[in-house]
Amino acid sequence: MTDPSPRSGLRSWLSSNGRLEFCITLASVTLLTGACVALILVPRNVGSLQLATDEAEVLDTSEGIDNPRLSPVRRDLQPYGPILVREVAASEALLVAHPSHRADLDVLEQQLGQAISDVSAVWGTDWNRAPVVVVASTSAEFTALTRSAGGTGADVAAVSLTGSYAPGTQPTDQRIVFNPDARRRVGNEGMATLLRHELTHVATRADTTDGAPLWMLEGFAEYVAQRDQATTFSQIAPTLTTRLRAGTLPSDLVVDADFAGVDAPYAYESAWSTCAFLADRYGTTALTSLYKRLATGPQSPAAQDAAFTAVLGASRAELLDGWRAWLRGHAA
Repeated sequence: MTDPSPRSGLRSWLSSNGRLEFCITLASVTLLTGACVALILVPRNVGSLQLATDEAEVLDTSEGIDNPRLSPVRRDLQPYGPILVREVAASEALLVAHPSHRADLDVLEQQLGQAISDVSAVWGTDWNRAPVVVVASTSAEFTALTRSAGGTGADVAAVSLTGSYAPGTQPTDQRIVFNPDARRRVGNEGMATLLRHELTHVATRADTTDGAPLWMLEGFAEYVAQRDQATTFSQIAPTLTTRLRAGTLPSDLVVDADFAGVDAPYAYESAWSTCAFLADRYGTTALTSLYKRLATGPQSPAAQDAAFTAVLGASRAELLDGWRAWLRGHAA
């Protein structure tokens, strides 16, 4: 399992005119169990492989694509063999894989438009809706492509990466990388869920700062991924359901430390349930507003309490009581 501890990634330097400028680079990873492990701040291009030549053929119906966003992807993937490239006209997204994973590309191409719409239905349309989506062909390639995310392994289904950008601007250099084994293990519907989850991280990236509460970041992404889908509470949160049916209710919101170790699946499911409850009780607009308030950086309990009052008009105690009642009803 990947270490989910946020790492400092806010770097600064002096520009040529002496002004202090900032660069934020982000990555998040999703487990094949369905849990999204971490939001960490890292340079996206750390550990990428360089080609001495750029002569490998670009295959498929989009042969000859002249897109500047393709160059770094081609450079990183070509050491592992010929690539397939598809440019999705409706969204201007790029889908890239190797011939052995053409079927994965087919599935993602079919799902991408609806996934973008599903994320936009919650977050709005002011985000980079033209991501680069990559499917690795081997575990070695997946590790190389996602090395900057730190500690990715066989259980990680997908990683979203963002390059350098200035605060207050929309990130554009964003990439989602899928584990080569993801579709086999989670199926086509699972791939759609993973895609919505990672696209949510892409959408929220400009408003998200290192150290923000993971229950909000990961719970929100999973809420958007699961919203309006034909899945039951117990299917989305099996570990949480087992504990609830055994009579164990959460005493408080999960803290960042809960996202590490053997209890991580419970933490992610709990975070999802918190956001699902908030959307159910207060509406998706209020949930999104709360995300933007809490995603600005580390939040003390007092700061979170102030956000609950300002955005939801509820105290922490009222929120927790309502959440626990909602859990009891859905776990029955």
